[in-house]
Amino acid sequence: MMKTYEIDITHRNKNRNVLLIKKSRGILVKKEYFEKFSELVGREFVKLQEPMKEYTTFKIGGAADYYICPHTSEEVAKIVALCKKEKLPYYIMGNGSNLLIGDKGYRGVIIHIYNNFNAISIEGNKIYIQAGALLSKIAKVAAKNNLAGFEFASGIPGTIGGAAVMNAGAYGGEMKDVLFSVTVLNENGEIITIPSAELELGYRTSIIAKKGYIVLEAVIELKAGEQSEIEAVMQELKEKRTEKQPLEYGSAGSTFKRPEGYFAGKLIMDSDLRGFSIGDAQVSEKHCGFVINKDQATAAEVVALMEYVATTVYEKFQVKLEPEIKMLGEF
Repeated sequence: MMKTYEIDITHRNKNRNVLLIKKSRGILVKKEYFEKFSELVGREFVKLQEPMKEYTTFKIGGAADYYICPHTSEEVAKIVALCKKEKLPYYIMGNGSNLLIGDKGYRGVIIHIYNNFNAISIEGNKIYIQAGALLSKIAKVAAKNNLAGFEFASGIPGTIGGAAVMNAGAYGGEMKDVLFSVTVLNENGEIITIPSAELELGYRTSIIAKKGYIVLEAVIELKAGEQSEIEAVMQELKEKRTEKQPLEYGSAGSTFKRPEGYFAGKLIMDSDLRGFSIGDAQVSEKHCGFVINKDQATAAEVVALMEYVATTVYEKFQVKLEPEIKMLGEF
């Protein structure tokens, strides 16, 4: 039976900010910045006060002061350089599949590396990919070219850029199994290429994440296979994902990291929290490892639910759940 829990969002635990990856300070939207960004990427690719719920799989989020869609690595480098020069907070966004943006939005610049930055090309058994390409699209291209080894990623709703940062994985496969090299923008504004052996890929981490690099391109190396067999594996994984995950609702995938020696979803289920809700934010009844947006959930409701779940699990099992979802902006 579904449980509900009412809470005054404005009086939640003061420690909630530990979940945030960045709490940006307010900045003024200025015409001069709009003009400068427009000169770099074209006026039609710069928007002001853009609602971010349109760009995340959670379907939640207030407006960003500036929203920019670059086309090339050089444009990304110039945008970042301008942000640093003008001391404008900025955030690199892909498909928004692992992101919760606050209800009050983001006081800064969202650089969206996605639809305008997703070219894919093949040379032999290597696939060269711009950072904004979706993993599902890459998997289809690989299958059509009889390249096997990327099937595990076919259902992950993210981009190659985000996947490289966090060493994304599923069903026994990880990015570290296929990455050949990654081209990034480093902290000095230099575009460099890092071979796989130097990426320090681990569970949901990499040197890219540790150093705050921005992924621009990636090269994956696969092995020869048969299209029909590759597509059969992809279909099997799709059916498993559909059966076990609440894909019909907005979410950001697995809400919590896997604690060592445990599974977050089972801990949550064993804490009798299946279906537990705060507003329209709910612990999925299909998979307790997912917090879902049932309809019109707010970011504040999602955060409150995550805090409640983490507290309940700790009180019952003395296991700390850490968020896998990234959080951005003003809540």
